[in-house]
Amino acid sequence: MAVAMTRTLSLEPWKPLQKKPLPAGRPREWYVSHNRRLKAMRLAIALLDSGVHEPAKARNATIRTTAERIGIHPPSDTTCRMVRALIRYGR
Repeated sequence: MAVAMTRTLSLEPWKPLQKKPLPAGRPREWYVSHNRRLKAMRLAIALLDSGVHEPAKARNATIRTTAERIGIHPPSDTTCRMVRALIRYGR
C-alpha cells in the first residue's frame, strides 16, 4: 500500500539574495560585460515568464517594453542580442 505524502509550503516570505560587492582591480570592460550579462539574464527570465519562448518574437521593442515594465533601464542593442541568445540556447 502506497502512502501519500503531502508537502507543506514554507510560510517564510521570499527574500532576494544579498548583493555582494564586485571584486576590485578588474578592468572596466569586465564590469561592463558582467552587468550587461546580469541585465540580459533578468530580461530573458521576464520574457520567458511572460510567454515569449522564441527569439524571433523577442524584438528590441518587446525587450525594451519588458525592461520598462520590470523597472530597469532600457537595454542597448547589444544587450537585446544577448537576451535573444539566452532565449535561443535555453530551449
